[in-house]
Amino acid sequence: MAEDINLRFSWKLKGEYGFFYLGQEKGLYKDAGLNVTLGEGAGAQAALAALLQGQEDLAVVPGIFAITAIQKGMPVKIISLYQPAAPVVLISHPENPVVKPSDLEGKSIASSIGETSTAYMDVFCSVNNIDCKKVNKIQMDSQTRIPQFVQKKVDVVGVYRTSDLPVLIDKTSTNFAVLDMEEFGLAVPGLAVVASADGVEKKGDVLRNFLSVTSKAIEMSRSDPAAATAALKAVWQAGPSDKVVREQVEATSKSIPASTGKPLGWVDEKTIADALKLIGSVDEIGEPKPISTFYTNDLLTQ
Repeated sequence: MAEDINLRFSWKLKGEYGFFYLGQEKGLYKDAGLNVTLGEGAGAQAALAALLQGQEDLAVVPGIFAITAIQKGMPVKIISLYQPAAPVVLISHPENPVVKPSDLEGKSIASSIGETSTAYMDVFCSVNNIDCKKVNKIQMDSQTRIPQFVQKKVDVVGVYRTSDLPVLIDKTSTNFAVLDMEEFGLAVPGLAVVASADGVEKKGDVLRNFLSVTSKAIEMSRSDPAAATAALKAVWQAGPSDKVVREQVEATSKSIPASTGKPLGWVDEKTIADALKLIGSVDEIGEPKPISTFYTNDLLTQ
């Protein structure tokens, strides 16, 4: 008898989720005795709340949000971290490019509450020895950041390589200048699979099976992005063009480090410790909880 797994994404459909749909379309989960239901989301908080209420078995959220929630006392654990560093980049117009941190001085950048690229700008400035006072952060609603940038009301905006950037390039036919924030020292944990502490204890074998199959789906997506694109487009008819979705899928594969002796999704203790320092740089978090509170690698298999 198949075991049910209900999974909730933190957001609407996007190329980052392609490998889950490929695994489902190719019957990988079914063949492993799993009946997986994948659901769109409306934010990380809502996905984590549904997890705690028992409506979902798993939530796929940015790791930084999960770490923040756990530090605040939420009884959940990261059981897999596919992006130790979220694929966040700063883009600028080619005629006024920002390609290294010092180029930010004298420029305006769109900012909104909780938005990854600017939330830790002070840390980014410090790591790269630039003067943050010379960077004009313009606070605005999250929905208007990108339109304001496209209209050249601001010089710089932060986007995800795995979702926003391919869409923007397609819409504007512009080859934007790109500054990769990870390359210059800012690693904010990205795509993570999270389970309730109760779920880890009671459904450990089922979750281990799910993660093992998902690793196969990730590798399948890496080697056959066209198939992952088709699987996602089958449920996302209103999405962007196949070309854009494929670019999102390929960017996602690049953002997930290849296995180097550890299973895909392995959580490194230092990644969590560094993330807690990041969160503490912008928020009063009190005494950090023990690192083991935040994650377990026990459900990952090579």
